[in-house]
Amino acid sequence: MAKGVSKATLLASVFTPALFGVVTLATTSAALAAPCTGPGAPATTQTKCLTAVQIPGKPLRSFDISWVNPDRAEYYLGDRSNAGIDIIDTKHSTFVRTIPGFVGAVLNSAGTAVNNNVSGPDGVTSHGRWLYAGDGNSTLKVIDLDKPTASAIQQSIPTCPSKVPAINSTCAVPTLTRVDEMALTPDGKLLLAANNAADPPFGTLFAANGDNHSSNVSIITQIQVDPSIIPAGAGLSFEQPTWEPKTQRFYVSVPIIANNPTGCNYGQLAGAITCSGGMIVIDPTTLTAPLTVIGAFNATTNTGVVPLNACSPNGITVGPHENLLEGCTPMNSPSDTTTLVINAKTKNYANIGGITGSDEVWFNAGDRRYYTGSSAAIGGAVLGVINATSLLVETIPQSSSSHSVAADSDRNHIFVPQVAPASVVGAGGDKTTVGQGICGGTNGCIAVYAHDVDEDGFDDFGEHHEGFGELHQGFGFLER
Repeated sequence: MAKGVSKATLLASVFTPALFGVVTLATTSAALAAPCTGPGAPATTQTKCLTAVQIPGKPLRSFDISWVNPDRAEYYLGDRSNAGIDIIDTKHSTFVRTIPGFVGAVLNSAGTAVNNNVSGPDGVTSHGRWLYAGDGNSTLKVIDLDKPTASAIQQSIPTCPSKVPAINSTCAVPTLTRVDEMALTPDGKLLLAANNAADPPFGTLFAANGDNHSSNVSIITQIQVDPSIIPAGAGLSFEQPTWEPKTQRFYVSVPIIANNPTGCNYGQLAGAITCSGGMIVIDPTTLTAPLTVIGAFNATTNTGVVPLNACSPNGITVGPHENLLEGCTPMNSPSDTTTLVINAKTKNYANIGGITGSDEVWFNAGDRRYYTGSSAAIGGAVLGVINATSLLVETIPQSSSSHSVAADSDRNHIFVPQVAPASVVGAGGDKTTVGQGICGGTNGCIAVYAHDVDEDGFDDFGEHHEGFGELHQGFGFLER
């Protein structure tokens, strides 16, 4: 496993022109200011602020999920502000290009804030040359990363095909909403995407491209949840899915489900939400076309909706030993004050104190750490760092809407988008000065953090020699 690249090496590297034409960056004094200053770049943390990558075009006001393909050394961000997918070279920490063709940031009827439900791009994931991204008009965009920018989008697939009457009730044109977060199987042949803002929400299982040289993505089936678990009319949703290879299942975060606990308020009553969320377990080999309805959890088949304890999650990621970290957040249920780790096999769980409010979460195999984009953390937005034994290592302040995080496991670089100040972009912008210090300017940026595993006593395999037994024993409460 590759060691982290040193800061000196990166700063001495030469800028690499974009693959499909030279990119001209802004040369304002704000863009040229030194990045990595202030509370977002503490000298005492193990995770160090390395640099900031500027994104040409409009200041960052609205963005969604990000993704890293370490084999291609590329980072991808769903940038609604610039209506495209931003691509960064993770080896040199330089901007490469933006793939256009998305609806962008759509404002609410008053024109005062971004309506995320109909904006795009949103969720992104990739396998090889193929990048998949959700758009705000209920379409999946399939992008060939080996193509020039103008012709990169190869398919735009509606997740609401009117030719399928059995699922058309969720696809009325006036209520088309975004294709949001998604996950691929390791071979790149199955893709699960969530229409989180539809009411009721639904997922779509696609036959994806794998390693094909041409695009032929198609819908296999739509996935809904039994209305006794996710009732219509309350604005409930699906969120991030992930694939767990040992159990051969998709796992999907569900922010709120009914009757968890019995008699709780999921939105059918006035007042604060008191229900916790759930996790959908999906075996793709058991789904039926054109529609599959998922019910309560069945331990025998390891499928269905698992009620979660004190967690109303958005993000989800797979860590060691079939453990799943859920990005719990009080934005869904005010009582969420911890983060949850649950085992995919046993469903045993543990709550991690000191960190909450996460949207996207990511496990970095390079340093065996979880990273959380915790924009709704108590006390302000942070990048959360959790080790493989589910202990909180540190939190690092971020701009107030920084909810997206992804890591390059080959280089142990962590990428965290920062919004521009509210004084520049209005509602949704940074209400603090943290992002400006990290970025070295007022346009927002992609912050690049680095974790040098050598400094923490790790070897090339990401394991700690001293106390190695305790590291693995720490999973006992989840695995048994």
